[in-house]
Amino acid sequence: DGRLATDRALRGRPFLVTFVCASCDESCGPQLQLIRGALDDVGRDIPVLAVTVQPETDTPERARTFLLEQYMTGRARFLLGTPRELEPVYKGFFVQRQTDEQEHHARVVLVDAEGFQRVGYNLESSTSENIAHDIGVLEKK
Repeated sequence: DGRLATDRALRGRPFLVTFVCASCDESCGPQLQLIRGALDDVGRDIPVLAVTVQPETDTPERARTFLLEQYMTGRARFLLGTPRELEPVYKGFFVQRQTDEQEHHARVVLVDAEGFQRVGYNLESSTSENIAHDIGVLEKK
């Protein structure tokens, strides 16, 4: 939607960050389903930022379609930008973006109310229940 997204606007409550591309057939849909399940388990939404790892090809239309297909419209913001704009985000979260030579990281990060990365989840060994539990722990602090 063209609005600037910053982590400062989310301070004061936990939030989730994931790294996806709208054309990914393997890990990106399951990542959002993992998050969707966690939000369902918590019983309410917390902010979710889905950051593109393929900024050259992800467009606003593709991002909207992807969120719609994953039943995450209104539950997650899909963040787009140029590679230069997004590079500090990738570095800050230690994420490799999609390139012709290398696949992107399938990663979800739970950030606490002060903006610190608290828990990193990979797709293979994480569950919605674990993420929901960790959200609950951080909300009690």
